[in-house]
Amino acid sequence: MPETRSAAHGSRSRVQHHQVGGEEAGVRLDKALARLLPSVPRTRIFRLIRKGEVRVNGKRCGPEQRLVEGDRIRVPPVRERSETAQAIATGTGPRVPPALIARVTAAIVHEDERLLVIDKPAGLAVHGGSGLTYGIIEALRAARAQETLELAHRLDRDTSGILMIARKGSALRILHELLREGRVEKSYLALVIGRWELGRKLVDVPLQTEARVGGERTVRVGEGGKSARTRFRLVQQFGARASLVEARLETGRTHQIRVHAAYCGHPVAGDLKYGDAAANAALRAAGLQRMFLHAHSVSFDWPQGGQVSISAPLPADLKAVLDALGTGAGPAAGAPPRATRSRTRAGRRRA
Repeated sequence: MPETRSAAHGSRSRVQHHQVGGEEAGVRLDKALARLLPSVPRTRIFRLIRKGEVRVNGKRCGPEQRLVEGDRIRVPPVRERSETAQAIATGTGPRVPPALIARVTAAIVHEDERLLVIDKPAGLAVHGGSGLTYGIIEALRAARAQETLELAHRLDRDTSGILMIARKGSALRILHELLREGRVEKSYLALVIGRWELGRKLVDVPLQTEARVGGERTVRVGEGGKSARTRFRLVQQFGARASLVEARLETGRTHQIRVHAAYCGHPVAGDLKYGDAAANAALRAAGLQRMFLHAHSVSFDWPQGGQVSISAPLPADLKAVLDALGTGAGPAAGAPPRATRSRTRAGRRRA
């Protein structure tokens, strides 16, 4: 069993010496700290690690370090940002609104003993932080208090579509390994500005994360950045105004599709950070009210056998934009399937 003991007094959180249990093995240090300090902003957690105030087995480490059962984490005292997040975690204060819990649970499109998959509505954050008290994971944890639920990956707040949540620590470790090794096929649909004439395009340029400002990260193409690969292909043209493309991720960097699309000269429609303000304003006449980026499908094989393959159609607000652009939402030849599907089969191998 994990062990946590504390000392110190006052308005600051107490020093913690936490021993990593079996279910936490393989979890990144920053994620483990977020669970240990639920009311502390993630920006503060990263700062504590960078300054060396957090130690694993007495040594400094990076936020990406994956924990091993038996590791001992020294967590320094920090001032609590607010009591709300702690109250959610302990059940001693305000609860996640029932309407949010109902909305999130209604969005579950796949469930098995290891995995939950959400067709995430646009506008919902995947977790609390940066001024937000609640997110999807907090709502799910409130609905399923007896389970250990963890985000397997993240989507931007304005992005809709497929989001995976692990129901077990062992499943989370496997999913993270599959994602790191590029063995999870993730496909997105994006409306980009202008006429896409690049055909099937592999964008292989590194991405570098700039310093956070007010909790917001900005990413740019940079030689000193991390390797990032995105495959684009045209799905449908809408004259010279816009193009619907499919983007397949071979890596999972922050804002990867958005930055790579802008690098190609075709920013994602409605993107306020990396996009084209004039083109976005013009597309509002077609009903575009948010970033046109949708996590369309995910597919992978469990190492123990069995395949998961799930897709979600464009939500009504994005489909209406395509209709308003004049050629309807019917896919061009070779476009991704539009029906939501979920299946798990043993023994099936992808070509």
